This record gives sequence, structure tokens and C-alpha cells, in this order.
Amino acid sequence: MKKRICILYTGGTIGMVPTPKGYAPRPGYLGPVLAAMPELTGPEAPDWELVEMDPLLDSSNIAVDEWNAVGRAIFERYNDYDGFVVLHGTDTMAYTAGALSFMLENLQKPVVLTGSQIPLCRLRSDGRENLITSLIIAAQGKAAEVCLYFGGKLLRGCRAVKRSADGLRAFSSPNYPPLAIAGVNIRYDEAALCRPEPEGPPALVPFDNVPIGVLKVFPGIQFDLFEPIMTSRLRGIVLETFGAGNIPDTRGALPPLIRKAGQNGAVLTVCSQCFEGGVLLGKYAASAALTAAGAVSGCDMTTEAAVAKLYYLFSKGLTAAEVKGLMCRSLRGELTAEDT
Repeated sequence: MKKRICILYTGGTIGMVPTPKGYAPRPGYLGPVLAAMPELTGPEAPDWELVEMDPLLDSSNIAVDEWNAVGRAIFERYNDYDGFVVLHGTDTMAYTAGALSFMLENLQKPVVLTGSQIPLCRLRSDGRENLITSLIIAAQGKAAEVCLYFGGKLLRGCRAVKRSADGLRAFSSPNYPPLAIAGVNIRYDEAALCRPEPEGPPALVPFDNVPIGVLKVFPGIQFDLFEPIMTSRLRGIVLETFGAGNIPDTRGALPPLIRKAGQNGAVLTVCSQCFEGGVLLGKYAASAALTAAGAVSGCDMTTEAAVAKLYYLFSKGLTAAEVKGLMCRSLRGELTAEDT
């Protein structure tokens, strides 16, 4: 019996068409295009149904409300399909993959995000292979989690980052191996597929629009300029530091800001600006002040995953102390815990 796959189309380059203002998604365009592709109607293809989100968006306009809409669309159809493929623009695909990884609790079916760098309407579009392989992966059911497939690699959704603005292998997983490589055959890495077991039936945790900030450290940064945002409204901060968690001294300006944020109920998570490796607070003296001020290590989490995780934990109604305790613990395979 053929597997049934739901294709959720959110917008993005894969289904865009030329307009006087540049490429843009057109409602009602993609369905006939997919139906006319012989690869999607042949005996090897799973049965599929296209669900078009409204409105269709360039992914630069996708945020919390849209994450919730996609998550809800999957959850409401969860029992009707064997897997899901989410067509999405590349700019924020890794953020959406991270968000869905957390908000879809106890997931036991594949949810595969994909898209393209070149629209399907163009001769050299990479969207055809990305879509076909994503459908097969969703139907095979081996990667029963939120994943991102692009350019021959299947990545864990909460480990993925966009690394190229115009390359056809646009995504990477810097601190975790691919879940699968697609060549002549799709070869799964059984060890990489391992992650925490479901703790109950599938559930959806919609995100609240929690005030969260991302602050990138750079040489010469004047931390006092950021004091006005450290108000009682701010709930979470992701601090992108140098190396393994180091910050410039700048006359000790940052630790008081962190303490102030903590007193106001905010959680500061430290991530590294480096593409590979992670944070080891306390390894160098330059990071000791962060630990002393109450910051928590994001280990080798990406910024995309850290942002999504903060939204998720605060949306569950947890206290700042509870959130802080869970930020450095793997919930979806999003991080490698520090050695203790």
C-alpha cells in the first residue's frame, strides 16, 4: 500500500514566478506544476496532497505566527498522513526547522523541510530533486523527526544552518553528521538517527510571542548601549560570543547587564560565533564573568536552535530557573552536552 504524504507549501523560491518586482509566490500556481511532473505520479512515488498556506510568503517574512500555523497544519493532519514535506524559502528555513522540532512534541513521523535556490519555473531548478527526494524520505519513515533536506543531505532540523546564499548545497549541520546522504541510494546513518524517545502521544505546543533578543559580540562593542533593552519584558537572550564563550573585558560592562536581565527573569544563553565547536564556559578566564553573572552555556547549539528552544520553553509556562536548567540539556538532539 502506498504511503500518503502531505506537502505543505508556505511560499519560498521553489514555487515563485517572475513579476515586475522580482520573483514572488503566486497562489494556485504550484499545484498544477507538481501534478504535471511525471516523477510525482509514477509507481515509485508516494501518494501526496498539496496544502497551500495562506498567505504564501517569502521566508524572510516568516516568524512566530507562521511557525504556529505550520505546526498546527501538521498536527491537525497528523493521523491522516504517513509523513509531511514542508516547502519553505531558504532564508529562514533553519529557524522554522528548529521551531517545528520543539513545538511538535513526541513526533513519530517524518517532517521534512525543503525548497530550492532556483524556482521550479527555471530550467536549472534544484527544486525538482529536493522535492522528489524529500517525498521519498518522508514515505520511508526512517527519520521520524523534523529534518531538513537540501542538496543531497538530510540534516536534523534543530542542527541545520544556512551556509550559502547562492550555492545549491546551501545548508550544513556543523556539529552533527547528516542523518542521510542521497546518492544512487539514500543511505541513512543509523547512529545519527538516535535521539530521545517519545514520552507520550504527539502534541503541539504553540509558541507565544515571547520577547527574545540576539546579541553578537564584536571587537569594540559598547555593552552599555544595550542596557535599555534589559527590561522586565525581555525573557531570553542569545549571546553570540567569540570562540568557546569568550567576551571582551570592556571594563566589566557586560556582567552587570546579565545580572540585571536575570533579576528581571530573563535567561541568557551563550552560543559561539564559530561555525564548528561549542561553548565551554570557564575554560578561559575571558568567559568566567559570564558564568559568575548567571549565563548558561548553549554548548554546541546553533543560534537558530537556541532561539527556537527559548520560545518553546517559555511558551510551556516554565519559570526562568526551569528554562535555564533545560537550555543546556538535549531535548530533540539539538546539542551535545558538555562533559562533566
